Amino acid sequence: MALYTPEYQPTGKEIAVISTSKGPIRVQLAGADAPIHVGNFVELAQKGFYDGLKFHRYVPNFVIQGGDPLTRDATPEQVARGGRFGTGGPGYMIKEEYTTNPNNKHLDGTLAMARSAMPDSAGSQFYFCLGAQPMLDSGYTVFGQTLEGLDVIKELRAGDVIESVVIENAAE
Repeated sequence: MALYTPEYQPTGKEIAVISTSKGPIRVQLAGADAPIHVGNFVELAQKGFYDGLKFHRYVPNFVIQGGDPLTRDATPEQVARGGRFGTGGPGYMIKEEYTTNPNNKHLDGTLAMARSAMPDSAGSQFYFCLGAQPMLDSGYTVFGQTLEGLDVIKELRAGDVIESVVIENAAE
């Protein structure tokens, strides 16, 4: 599968407002550090890709993960029970940036992109760190840091809904 390069060019001013069933989360996106990941996330958000998806993976004191389109038509209860969730994507993959991002640190509230075993396999699934996770720094691309809503992130569980993702300060 060919790697996708987003058309959107980040300015470094983008802020993602992720509205969830537990409340809003505001994230400063790291466009200068991870331009491919931020460009991809902005494009997906602007298309409404994330609207109505559910968080499908919760590991206490580790991560809460969402962005799998396979959760769209499932009920929150079905997602919470687990199963096939965690394998869906946008139909393409993007190049890793964890080897080039000078600030690739998984801190409490960090937003990063999930992937499979292959380095260049990220697409749409993302996760928030529940506490610092330095063991992820060398293998997963960080592309944002929570500004507001860390309390919301800590309350999220599998089955909770991503109502919308709006990008503030996005270039036209």
